[in-house]
Amino acid sequence: MNKALDEGPFYHGTKANLREGDLLSPGFRSNYRPEVVMNHIYFTALRDGAGLAAELAAGDGEPRVYAVEPTGAFEDDPNVTDKKFPGNPTRSFRSSSPLKIIGEVTEWTRLTPEALQEWRARLAAIVADERGEIIN
Repeated sequence: MNKALDEGPFYHGTKANLREGDLLSPGFRSNYRPEVVMNHIYFTALRDGAGLAAELAAGDGEPRVYAVEPTGAFEDDPNVTDKKFPGNPTRSFRSSSPLKIIGEVTEWTRLTPEALQEWRARLAAIVADERGEIIN
């Protein structure tokens, strides 16, 4: 795994209530394909990108964005890089090593209910499409 050429800062969106120093690890079910247990933990250098992930995350909790620090090597997220967007304009990454929570970020752009519904419909269409497979 080659280290991606991005210095961050990095963010992770979730509905989990976490504290500074907590570790986020791979091995949990995908938010987008619950039958898939993820081999990686995902993060982005775009605060609002993490906000979108938080809004779409599984669970009933409040969407939250955390500043995170990778504890090991990471790579561009192949699920969006080149497969969907040439290069890495989403500045999305993944690691098989944990992410350390640095702190919660409260300033991020929330989706309107209409925009959130549109994103959920897009994801449902991707999940229903055989080509929407996750590169795990």
